[in-house]
Amino acid sequence: MTNDFTPEEHKYMRRALQLARNGSGHVSPNPMVGAVIVAPDGRVIGEGWHRKYGQPHAEPTAIAAVAEADEHLLSQSTMYVTLEPCAHYGKTPPCALLLVSKKIPRVIVGAVDPNPLVAGKGIKILTDAGIDVRTGLLAEESIALNKTFFFSQTHRRPFVTLKWAMSADGYMDHIRKPGEAAAVFSTAEGTMIVHKRRALHDGIAVGARTAVADNPSLTVRLIEGDNPQTVIFDGHGLADSSNCRLIEQQRAIIADSNNKPLAQVLETLYKEHKISSLLVEGGANLLSRFIAEGLWEEAFVEICPRHERELGVCQAPQLPVPPSSIHHAGDNVIYGYTNLELYSHY
Repeated sequence: MTNDFTPEEHKYMRRALQLARNGSGHVSPNPMVGAVIVAPDGRVIGEGWHRKYGQPHAEPTAIAAVAEADEHLLSQSTMYVTLEPCAHYGKTPPCALLLVSKKIPRVIVGAVDPNPLVAGKGIKILTDAGIDVRTGLLAEESIALNKTFFFSQTHRRPFVTLKWAMSADGYMDHIRKPGEAAAVFSTAEGTMIVHKRRALHDGIAVGARTAVADNPSLTVRLIEGDNPQTVIFDGHGLADSSNCRLIEQQRAIIADSNNKPLAQVLETLYKEHKISSLLVEGGANLLSRFIAEGLWEEAFVEICPRHERELGVCQAPQLPVPPSSIHHAGDNVIYGYTNLELYSHY
């Protein structure tokens, strides 16, 4: 149940959200979560966040940060946590049971966890143990922070982001000489943004023709971050180890999108490979298919002022909605698009 909250309570939850962001790029397919423990005198005695997938969640991390001299205060304190404490055994034990064992009397929760294994069960464990639980404090901020997690949990497929760069007259590539690399339309800043975006996705996808023609590595190189799982959409067996480094290095999942509906392929990527967010980088045919089938949530298009004119050979796809954001990257412009109201139904 949502309650009215004081300015002080907002302050502590904002701190928990700030902590949660530290897990960005490291915790997926889990959500980013932060926790703050506040003693009766208003002093923060413990705080933490979920640092990496498979490691302790925010709640046990915050409890472990409490100094020995303050441990007796746990039974009088309030925990602020951005997402409902988990209620099941996974990589770690249930956080809800830990809070009960530590006799924390009051818990304020940002958003309810959409995961069917949790979804109110964590809150029930707490309330059944007599803990005073209040929910809904800065819930929209918590959901926005974890939009890919909320989407994938409710839709059972990855949150899909489309990305491409093109010339001012709408081409993604030009006529190439033998051995010539693909046309480059991104600025240095735009390329940096792409690598940041790669680090924030579980998977990165290209079509087979792009994998062979461009032979990309699709790794995170310009910033620190984990490489996403590579996915090659190859319905005709075009990519093999002799002409594609992604296959040679055994880094790619081959998705047969020719014999299966695209939606079914996405469901498989989510269910079998734990890919909750997918960045689709090309080529034009694959991007167009995602757009035509409505299977995308966000898109980012970088437009270079250069014109390809008679050299243009690969027409960029078109999005059916107007841009929702504009970012200038040197002489280029990056337009952002959204395909749905992300949070209205959560």
